[in-house]
Amino acid sequence: MTTPPADDDERDFRCRTWPRKFADALRGIKIAMRGEASYFVHILATAIVIIAGVISRLSPTRWALLALCIATVLAAESLNTAIERLARAVTRKQDPQVRDALDIASGAVLLAAIGAAVAGAIILLPPLVAMLERR
Repeated sequence: MTTPPADDDERDFRCRTWPRKFADALRGIKIAMRGEASYFVHILATAIVIIAGVISRLSPTRWALLALCIATVLAAESLNTAIERLARAVTRKQDPQVRDALDIASGAVLLAAIGAAVAGAIILLPPLVAMLERR
């Protein structure tokens, strides 16, 4: 027995080309950036970190570590946003399990942000302090 043909939407989802996958991913980033105020806070922090890194003349290794920290926080925020949207699509009612899932996702963002802030301070403070002491 054969399975019935999939509808167009399902077929498109399963047979997406790599350019389509990247376009969808970029669309997701755009949706997250436009739809979440907390994403703006992370972008602002990223800009400050980049400016501090340029002023500090960081080594490529330190830039790589900062890039990983930034990417981790933005990825965590994106996943949190996706979970929030999915939860709203599933139910608008107060549900303890949905609340817990949303709190866990928010907690993951907080952990990523704290870790990134600590790493950023370890990477950026010594060269910035040294620059200030020379003046």
